[in-house]
Amino acid sequence: MAEMVDSFIKLITTYLQQFGVPFGILLIILESIIPALPLGVFIAFNMMAFGGVVGFIISWIATCLGCFLSYFVFAKYFSNFFLRKTSKREKLNRLMQKIKNINFSKLVLIIALPFTPAFLVNIACGLVKTDYRKFISSVVIGKLSIVYFWGFVGKSLLQSVTDIKTIITLIILLGIAYILSKIVNKKFGID
Repeated sequence: MAEMVDSFIKLITTYLQQFGVPFGILLIILESIIPALPLGVFIAFNMMAFGGVVGFIISWIATCLGCFLSYFVFAKYFSNFFLRKTSKREKLNRLMQKIKNINFSKLVLIIALPFTPAFLVNIACGLVKTDYRKFISSVVIGKLSIVYFWGFVGKSLLQSVTDIKTIITLIILLGIAYILSKIVNKKFGID
């Protein structure tokens, strides 16, 4: 079984190296749109194929682009229809207002958590037309910790969650994301 997994990893890594950066970017953009695809696996493949730093940058840019694409598609093409169909549902309208008016720092932290379903955040923010500056800034800052978590933690999920070094690093990254969100918010007045 281990040989089969190793062969599969080598095959994917070879394809990534052969087709280059655009293929690595495409995989991660697709993951942002199709929730069943595993982001962590694609980030790990990018890092194995292109190295830690280049793989990190490729994965970060690609996941941000995928989130932006998903957000803008839902904001432009589905938002008005969704708002018309749900306008008479009071509880849903309150929830949508909470999503639309979410604090910038909270949105950054939600995006920065490794187990938050990104596609759901992208769709929800797009449907309620969250301010695009707030959304883009949140994704750019928040996705740093996601890519770090899935890329540099080359362990199984269970080991990652129980490893104290990983937990401390993730907490530090979440803290940095929060501080960055406060600085960006203060400088650009995004909220």
